[in-house]
Amino acid sequence: MRRLNRKKTLNLVRELDAFPKIPESYVETSASGGTVSLLAFTAMALLAILEFFVYRDTWMKYDYTVDKDFSSKLKINIDVTVAMKCQYVGADVLDLAETMVISSDGLIYEPVAFELSPQQRVWQRTLQLIQSRLQEEHALQDVLFKSAFKGAPTALPPREDTILWPPDACRIHGYLYVNKVAGNFHITVGKAIPHPRGHAHLAALVSHDSYNFSHRIDHLSFGEIIPGIINPLDGTEKIASDYNHMFQYFITVVPTKLDTYKISADTHQYSVTERERAINHAAGSHGVSGIFMKYDISSLMVTVTEQHMPLWKFLIRLCGIIGGIFSTTGMLHALVGFLFDIVCCRFKLGSYKPKSDALLDGHLNSHSALITENSKH
Repeated sequence: MRRLNRKKTLNLVRELDAFPKIPESYVETSASGGTVSLLAFTAMALLAILEFFVYRDTWMKYDYTVDKDFSSKLKINIDVTVAMKCQYVGADVLDLAETMVISSDGLIYEPVAFELSPQQRVWQRTLQLIQSRLQEEHALQDVLFKSAFKGAPTALPPREDTILWPPDACRIHGYLYVNKVAGNFHITVGKAIPHPRGHAHLAALVSHDSYNFSHRIDHLSFGEIIPGIINPLDGTEKIASDYNHMFQYFITVVPTKLDTYKISADTHQYSVTERERAINHAAGSHGVSGIFMKYDISSLMVTVTEQHMPLWKFLIRLCGIIGGIFSTTGMLHALVGFLFDIVCCRFKLGSYKPKSDALLDGHLNSHSALITENSKH
């Protein structure tokens, strides 16, 4: 009984077979079928290789949420060179909460030469070229995010030669911690001193002939410094046309959480709008000479996540490629063969003949009919 039941089960399973096997004696091969099969296998291999490269690649996903962290401090990383001596300039921050941050907390004033060495000039031109490409191709920012900690450092390389003249500029570099509210970081004439109604700069002792706010921004970033990331103002150089000149940078800072396969960090991106003008009170252009970077904090936070295609999706796409090409080429080969057989069969059976042959056959048929009737008579 068990053997009978087992035999019935096997027979039932055989009847449900959706892939019946054809004996090899019934299979006919052809040169056209071999050619189509070769082309199909080549297309499968090429598309499978391209799909594998897509599987290896990653992409950046951007999510936007409301930034609820307003109690923490924001770090400003600064590296600016001004074409004035260090004793003539001062840098500080004043925010909307009227909180003043003195530059002595984290900034260093270093006397340097404003003119760059040949190696430093090459570095700056390369950085400016990258900045121009970033403005044209925004997708390059994703490449920078992926290559974080792998790219070359964006800091100005040290001078390889020795200057033969006294330092004529001041390099202000370091960091400051400020409140996460809109503020104004500025570099102007005279050292900053606290004031009950704000703050002031001791500019009265500096001659107007000493004013020169030509400057170079080697680095300006907010939050954690990530090597390999290029910020919008890195490599910027401005030359003042007049000793009384105001440079303004309006910056919008966006909190950014970066999560890639190489790094996970909380940093900040920013966009900037530049403006400059000469101070001429007689012409109605009022203001204070200096460099002013007015920043505002966005209420939105951007989360940048590096994503990768899962293995199961890659296998499904690969099966779709192989099955689709196999089915399509099979149908095309059958269709071409069917049309070819129709045309050949019509010629073989004589269903298609030229008009002259058809007329000749008509005459012969008529003559044979007359002969048959005469024979009857």
